[in-house]
Amino acid sequence: MQTNPETGETGVNEVVSIERHGPVALVALDNPPVNAASHALRTGLCQAIERLQDDPDIAAIGLYAKGRTFIAGADIREFGKPPLDPWLPEVCNFLENSAKPIACILHGTTLGGGLEVALSCHARVALKGTKAGFPEVTLGILPGAGGTQRAPRLAGIPAALDMITSGRQISAEEALKYGLVDRLSENNPRESALQAAQDLIDGKLAVRKTGDLDVVPDDAACQAMREKLARSQPLLYSPHKCVDAVEASRLPIAEGLKEERRLYDACMDSPQRAGLIHAFFAERAVAKIPEAAAKPRDIASIGVIGGGTMGSGIATAALLAGFPVTLSERDQAGLDRGTAAISRNLDGAVKRGKLSPEGREAILASKLVTSTDLAALSQADLIIEAVFEEMSVKREIFETLDRIAKPGAVLASNTSYLDINEIAAMTNRPEDVIGLHFFSPAHVMRLLEVVVAEKTSAETVATGFALAKALKKIAVRSGVCDGFIGNRIMTFYKKSADYMMMDGASPEEIDRAMTGFGFAMGPYQVADLAGLDISWAANKRRAATRPAQERYIPIADRLCENGWFGRKSGQGFYLYDSEGSRPNPAALEIIEEERARARIAPRGFTSDEIVSRFMTAMILEATRVLEEGIALRPIDIDAVFLFGYGFPRFRGGPMHVADLIGARELVRRIEDYAAEDSYYWRVPDLLRKMAESGESFAYMNDRG
Repeated sequence: MQTNPETGETGVNEVVSIERHGPVALVALDNPPVNAASHALRTGLCQAIERLQDDPDIAAIGLYAKGRTFIAGADIREFGKPPLDPWLPEVCNFLENSAKPIACILHGTTLGGGLEVALSCHARVALKGTKAGFPEVTLGILPGAGGTQRAPRLAGIPAALDMITSGRQISAEEALKYGLVDRLSENNPRESALQAAQDLIDGKLAVRKTGDLDVVPDDAACQAMREKLARSQPLLYSPHKCVDAVEASRLPIAEGLKEERRLYDACMDSPQRAGLIHAFFAERAVAKIPEAAAKPRDIASIGVIGGGTMGSGIATAALLAGFPVTLSERDQAGLDRGTAAISRNLDGAVKRGKLSPEGREAILASKLVTSTDLAALSQADLIIEAVFEEMSVKREIFETLDRIAKPGAVLASNTSYLDINEIAAMTNRPEDVIGLHFFSPAHVMRLLEVVVAEKTSAETVATGFALAKALKKIAVRSGVCDGFIGNRIMTFYKKSADYMMMDGASPEEIDRAMTGFGFAMGPYQVADLAGLDISWAANKRRAATRPAQERYIPIADRLCENGWFGRKSGQGFYLYDSEGSRPNPAALEIIEEERARARIAPRGFTSDEIVSRFMTAMILEATRVLEEGIALRPIDIDAVFLFGYGFPRFRGGPMHVADLIGARELVRRIEDYAAEDSYYWRVPDLLRKMAESGESFAYMNDRG
């Protein structure tokens, strides 16, 4: 145990120290970067409090954290490992039962276990700007160290239910209103801790043992929350258990904590918890790329070519991230449409509280420049082409960019399907060319596929990932193929839906089965939303190379031939009007006509069969994408579908689902379906080897 002669701090261990000031002891936590509640922090905190119990000169304790935040939650390095004593529930109970009163100082993002530690103390002070919350529900669990029992005692059952079932973060002011904290402070954490502890001694800050406080039962609030969750999150497990745990707070604290632990363990054992934890790690795993050590180029300004839906969305995302943007279009009318779209997008950001009205005006006045001359992009550090999917147009643009862009500028295409190698070949600097596939709406969707061509340099790849981070997006590295990772797999599994539609299932039945699985929308709802004309154009582009053995379903093409493109035209597979959406009778007639033309006697499909075929097709093609090296790891594919295609987060992603099904069962399914269509349903070599060896996709993630 060493004492710092300059500060008077005595180290308890490497992350916890004690500092004495007369009758006040300060306990400081210093576990960078976010003071995670690691084993060392838990151990040191208990040792510090225990040591101070026996010091007759100490009358009160101030607990605070150094750095940018108080405890921001659990240590993710301990996820999935057996808990080491003292585990967090023991720490919280130990703090609450301390004979010396403890004032806790909240600052930064005090989340999860950090907030539970704070609620276990005898008084709480929050620095202005603090955010607090219980995010456990987003990981498929519930606060398991007393949060569901202590929060209702301080804030009441309705406020506790709101926080715990939503996982939302609240401000310091809201925490004060709820009663979760006793006061706000504008001092730094150490000074606030010193003052709060002295105020405990002087009686200026009340000493309260949270577990001794009474809870006002509120059956109506619990029932209302159950009904709300039944409507909004019927498939999720942990939010409903959160309500049960909060309701148990009416019991004596010891009994309530016991019930909280039982419900927590039930959540831990659920498949949803495993899926949500997998999704949590997927967001972090995708940053581990071969080019990670390369230095990204400096990006101070961005050029965007094309003011349509994608171009205006990309420009908006860049503007919101603080980049100056030059938008280029063929004519003034296009620029006007693009500028109007950007303005509407910024209005939406203001409405959502992401941007102030003054900030919106400043962006439009000083950050956005427009031009009909590509030469206006000559000084941009990164230029993103976002015109329509026509290779000849993109080739012409990149040939021009090669002449006008400054040396070292990154030249990117937002293509959804086309060959980045062919695009790069139009320049004398293919090492600077990359695919940046944004998802619509580009200023909202989190996924960015970074498509690496044969000659793309490591620095250019690193720049793509750095841009994604600046835009607060999740970048996934992809190789070059038709559709890259996401659209290639989607194109394949959409065929399975079309085959079921042709063979007897209605679009509505297929959509209902997949929303029942957890998707926000089914494949035909998505197709109508995206625009049937987009896939129609892709179908026409692929027609010349379509294999003769492939079963082709022309139903969507026929809808497009009638000018029915989905939502944008008011009808597609569904009708859209003031009454909402409903199945389109004319589309159903076309389906019947095509079945008759193909001499197909329609049969019924159960929801389980629809889900089985749809997911098996998705996993089949995803395995090929992995096998060919288009995706680095299975978890990269999961990230693409979680963050770009609305895959239900609680299921973890298609490759996580594949492991739950098992390779042997997947091979059996594919071979059974092959009796109907041996060309479409073919077992990938990798999947067959996995079935024989017992290997999982999760093992490939760990190995990779």
